[in-house]
Amino acid sequence: CKMPNDIAEREVIILDPMLATGGSASAAIQFIKNYDVKHIKLMNIIAAPEGIKKVQETHPDVDIFVAAVDPCLNEHAYIVPGLGDAGDRIFGTK
Repeated sequence: CKMPNDIAEREVIILDPMLATGGSASAAIQFIKNYDVKHIKLMNIIAAPEGIKKVQETHPDVDIFVAAVDPCLNEHAYIVPGLGDAGDRIFGTK
């Protein structure tokens, strides 16, 4: 990982198509915080309430911006109705 020398003084925006459980987003935020970054924003296209709640609980200082919030996660932790797996859609793997 290569971060700019002045990363701690910058505003960092973490982008991810979907916020489902919040686990990956919380880990990414913590990774950035390990560089002493204080100004972090999370931006997603679609989110589930469970993911928003997780990020708010683990990182209450991070603002979350989403275009749409779907009702819930299913038993496989997929956003419902969602849009399928973003990685599969982007990379054509399914």
